[in-house]
Amino acid sequence: MTTAVETLAPARALPSARPGTIRRRTHPLWFLLPAYGLLLVFFFLPTVFNFVYAFTDWSGFKAEINPVGVENFTQLTSDGTLFRSLRITVVYAVLVAIFQNVFGFGLAVLLERDTTVNRIARTFFLIPVLMSALAVGYIFQALLKSSGLLADTTWTIVVVALIHAWKWMGLSMLIYLAGLKSIPLEVTEAAHIDGASRWRTFWRIRVPLLAPAVTFNVATALLGSMNGFDIVQATTGGGPARTTEILNIFIYRTFGQGLFAQATTMSLVLFLLVALMAFPVVYVLRKREEVL
Repeated sequence: MTTAVETLAPARALPSARPGTIRRRTHPLWFLLPAYGLLLVFFFLPTVFNFVYAFTDWSGFKAEINPVGVENFTQLTSDGTLFRSLRITVVYAVLVAIFQNVFGFGLAVLLERDTTVNRIARTFFLIPVLMSALAVGYIFQALLKSSGLLADTTWTIVVVALIHAWKWMGLSMLIYLAGLKSIPLEVTEAAHIDGASRWRTFWRIRVPLLAPAVTFNVATALLGSMNGFDIVQATTGGGPARTTEILNIFIYRTFGQGLFAQATTMSLVLFLLVALMAFPVVYVLRKREEVL
């Protein structure tokens, strides 16, 4: 009569693995191949061709493509148009980064407590983040057309930056809220025991501990606004008098005129500008995190 142990025993013993070795019967890295393929086709190859075509005479008016060296760069810099668009892009990016972080930080502080009213308010402020940027631009264009704010050559860039910041301040609020919630209560309680006021505790302890959130929000706001197009295009179209013509709008117009090589050259300049601004800013903010 067989026992229960003999019944449950496997019919054939499994081969023992050698000591120190692990058998992998699956290859999960293979699942990354489709993602790598998409990145190669839609990102890396266009970037490489971007560098190549910037030094050619590619246009919609001729069938042949010939190398021209740095002629496109000299042509774009000779009339000052490129430098004007670069200046407008930098001003726009800085304004958006300032407005978006100030608004997001203020909302995070105001709505930090987990009350029903605050939860509902957080949801409302996150709705613009989910909306289409073009829809936001067209709504504000319709609202402000009659006020004259979009016709002022001095303040229109500020108005458009405020619209951009309004759309994305909910995301900054969410990041700052996460940072505030992650601060241990023991730290603030210890400060109160030592006699620090609530205001001093906030600015001397809690705000410095938000350094990682500041780094993320400033970097994303700068990169997002420097690569912006849809809100400015829908709101002002680069006007009035081209005072809001950021570089992406300039590239869009140049490409639409059939000057493909010049547009490619400007996109290369934008790529270099983003790299030159983003890396130092992130480096400085990360160093600030280490100090704090």
